[in-house]
Parts: sequence; structure tokens; C-alpha cells
Amino acid sequence: MRKGRLIVISGPSGVGKGTVVKGVLARDPKTWLSVSATTRAMRPGETDGVQYRFVSKEQFERMIDEGKFLEHACYVGNYYGSPLEPIEQRLADGFDVLLEIDVQGGLQILERRPDAVSVFIAAPSFEVLAARLRGRGDTAEAAVAGRLEAAKREYRIAPQYRYLIVNDRLEDAVNDVCAILRAEELRTNNQTELLKEANNHALSPDE
Repeated sequence: MRKGRLIVISGPSGVGKGTVVKGVLARDPKTWLSVSATTRAMRPGETDGVQYRFVSKEQFERMIDEGKFLEHACYVGNYYGSPLEPIEQRLADGFDVLLEIDVQGGLQILERRPDAVSVFIAAPSFEVLAARLRGRGDTAEAAVAGRLEAAKREYRIAPQYRYLIVNDRLEDAVNDVCAILRAEELRTNNQTELLKEANNHALSPDE
């Protein structure tokens, strides 16, 4: 059984990463979403353990000290991190693991796991990004301004990702991510077992 792949999906707040990820998960039953831990407050409609695992700052810092994160970062005043143990277990079980994380965490993973598939999701324009953030209706203007400043920094880091997708039309963005994952699956270095089997059955020169 093949080991799963790490798939890092990043992009500024408001580009629709979560919606794109939901679309990908709906199409591929062998893809599993890693639920990040965070110290930010729970928003209306969110459930602990679904969108995030909501923890206190003290608990998060204790998990850092105990080495329980694959990556972690502080974003707009709150901690976010990917718990290591469930990720490693799912990879060992053959699942591809999706991590929807900010670029700070994404770069940590790419440094530690250069084999990870990295995808940066962008908005069609910065104006569209600002409109999406304000259109949520659950984010104060000061927080919107902070997220837009963070987005400027994140766009400068985007070239370090292997792929970039513009989320203008949701269906197209989901199709693009699925196409990337299919292409990665077909890379020869991801099919070593098949090639090894073929070599074992190759005819000798005398045959």
C-alpha cells in the first residue's frame, strides 16, 4: 500500500481556501483534511473539532513544548498549528493529507518535507479580496485591515509554492486542484512500486 502525500494549501484570508478544499474532499474519498488547532475565538456556526480544534494559549504553548505540531505559526495575534500524530497516522494508512494553512506554516512544512505538494490560492484581484473579507460580516474593519496587510506579505511568498491557482470561479479552482493531485500521482517517483514490479518481470536478453 502506498503511503499518502502531504498537500499544503495556503493563501490569504478571504480567497476561499476552505470552500475549495471542501470541493476537493467531496471528490476524493482517499483525501483527509487535517484539522488545525488554534487559539482564536470560535465564530458563529463553527464547531470544535470540525473547522478547528479550539484551545487556550496556554494549552497551545504546552503542545509546542512537547513537539506535537508538524508546523505552527502566529497569525494576526492568534496561534495556528497542525497536530503531528493524526497526520502521520493517516499518511501511513495511505490517505493523502490536506493541510489548509497560512504561508508561515506552509513554508515550515516545505522546509521539513520538500516532497509535499504546495498550492497557493489567490483572489482574482486585491480589490476582490478586500470585498470578500468585508462581505463576511463577522470581521471588524480593524481586523480586515490587518488581514489585508498580511495578504500583501503572503502574495510576496507565493512564488515559493509549486502551484498557484486563482479562485475566480469555484468549480474551476476545484478542478485545477484535482488536476494537480492527479498529475502528482502520475509522477514516476510516486510510482516506484509499479516500476520495481515491472523490472522484476522484465525479460532477460536471452529470452
